[in-house]
Amino acid sequence: MIVQKSKSKLVSILIQTLIWVVLGIVLLFNQPIGWGIEVPHEFWVKQNYTFGLLIAAYYLNAYYLVPKFLLKNRIGFYFLSAILVVAVIMITTSWLDRYLELPRLFREAFMKMGPSKGGTRKHHGYDILTLAISALVIGISTSITTTQIWQKDKQRHQEMEQEKISSELSFLKAQINPHFFFNTLNNIYALTVVNVETSRTAIHQLSRMMRYVLYDTQNSTALLSQEIAFIKDYINLMQLRLTERVTVNFIPPSPLKDFAIAPMLFLTFVENAFKHGVSDTQASTIEVIIEQNNNKVNLMVKNGIFKTQGTNIEENQGIGLNNTIRRLDLLYPGKYTLKVAESTDDNTYLVNLTINL
Repeated sequence: MIVQKSKSKLVSILIQTLIWVVLGIVLLFNQPIGWGIEVPHEFWVKQNYTFGLLIAAYYLNAYYLVPKFLLKNRIGFYFLSAILVVAVIMITTSWLDRYLELPRLFREAFMKMGPSKGGTRKHHGYDILTLAISALVIGISTSITTTQIWQKDKQRHQEMEQEKISSELSFLKAQINPHFFFNTLNNIYALTVVNVETSRTAIHQLSRMMRYVLYDTQNSTALLSQEIAFIKDYINLMQLRLTERVTVNFIPPSPLKDFAIAPMLFLTFVENAFKHGVSDTQASTIEVIIEQNNNKVNLMVKNGIFKTQGTNIEENQGIGLNNTIRRLDLLYPGKYTLKVAESTDDNTYLVNLTINL
């Protein structure tokens, strides 16, 4: 971001330098060399003063008139001010003509050439050219200034939006991690009552998973292979407390091509399947299928619905599911599709998430 600002500032300096070089050349050649007369020294004094007035007009317009009036929709005041600036330049250059006695000096120079060689030429053309150059300077100043201010505002808005997204993502991920951690601890607590040895295995798996949660997900992205391995560990951990009535089918992509992905995106959908799709008395099936097609990853989670555990997942969305959807909106805007379907015919709930990485 700092490098981008430095480049933008350098480009601005180069543009303004080019403008003054071009205007300087115009003023340099704005002289009656082709008339075959000796140009009075006073003429160059006037040209230097005119150049200084144009510089002052440029920056007065850029740093005061445009921000103060034009960008605040006080267009009438702006045009009146711009006209006043041009009028001041014209009045000042006209006064310099008289003060330096340029009309008389040019007449004398013309008279030395003789009546047949331009003695009838007049000096009034310079007023028209000065008027045109003054208006051009104001126009260039307005165009460049409004463009630069618009770009700065756009960049500032993008920076603020990025900071907002980063802060919100950190907050959402901080909510998801404890949410997962405490749910898993409750499962292990239930296991300690039934089978101590199994609970030890669960604790070991949980420690490996929490290492991923606490350390590997500190960056904004993780590898897809890491995320899939985490989901596999989670499913294995959940299966330790399930009965034979529950069938879990987990199918990872094969072959797997690694891509960077936001961590902890799949967990909530899989977790909800175990929360709402398992029955203590009835047979149930949970399917978790992860497919990969080039840079697209698809997660399909299908589970049954049991009245005793909340028939509608929409009504039982905890902070985990809501935050995951919010993270998808922030991290993959326009690059993901999430379809949720609840079928009353076969009493199933289907989640289909596709992310374009």
